[in-house]
Amino acid sequence: MITSHANKGVKEVIQLVQKAKARRESGLYIVEGVKMFLEAPEEAIEKVYVSEEMSGQMPKTCQEKIEQLCANRSVSYETVSNDVFRKMSDTKTPQGILCVLRQQHYSIEEMIRKENPLLLLLEDIQDPGNLGTMFRAGEGAGIMGVIMSEGTVDIYNPKTIRSTMGSIYRVPFTYVKSLEEAMSVLREKEVTLYAAHLDGAKNYDTCVYSRGTAFLIGNEANGLRKETAAKSDTSVIIPMMGKVESLNAAVAASVLLFEAAKQRRAEEL
Repeated sequence: MITSHANKGVKEVIQLVQKAKARRESGLYIVEGVKMFLEAPEEAIEKVYVSEEMSGQMPKTCQEKIEQLCANRSVSYETVSNDVFRKMSDTKTPQGILCVLRQQHYSIEEMIRKENPLLLLLEDIQDPGNLGTMFRAGEGAGIMGVIMSEGTVDIYNPKTIRSTMGSIYRVPFTYVKSLEEAMSVLREKEVTLYAAHLDGAKNYDTCVYSRGTAFLIGNEANGLRKETAAKSDTSVIIPMMGKVESLNAAVAASVLLFEAAKQRRAEEL
């Protein structure tokens, strides 16, 4: 059992949890908790760490997966003292299991292979919880992918990962240097670009989203840049009652995505 904070593997995990640079350079990231471990794709798992407390009361499903990983892929498995595990964890109440995974890589071309794709384009989203919620809502609405500007928060930030509730494993995504170039690629594939904007030309529920559709969502504080919004095909607004001017970025994305999902289900009937 690992009992030292100076252990090489422990120090690696702490770096991956705390520093985006370490995640970028290593191509690795950390997930925590029973649910995230059980849903993690086996081929991406590099190492598994379990706390001393968890090792004595591990759920059968976790034990079986660990045994399978060690037998099939020779994955490294370590037990660590409770004190060391708390240092490795990003949460106040650690669940006692975390693993190191290899990062996934996708392309825009993969996202638009299917007919009539449904996509999110995100410009400089800063809040990890918002980004994670968009992934979770996107999966629920049947999204094919998320395209993000380089100024968007790191998808592998532990807070973002927790907010995805596992959707990070199943929703393709990519960062792009130029969102405008990505928009041009989508337009060539007959994907209509809808910019969520306070000065939207149309109410969101008056548009048709049953064909190729991409929703552009901007920074929480500033919204979409004027240049980005101007290059969309249509700007849409979610009408507000009372004194509320707008919705949280993740909530707005969810409203738009599920309107598209509703229309697509209706067309299938």
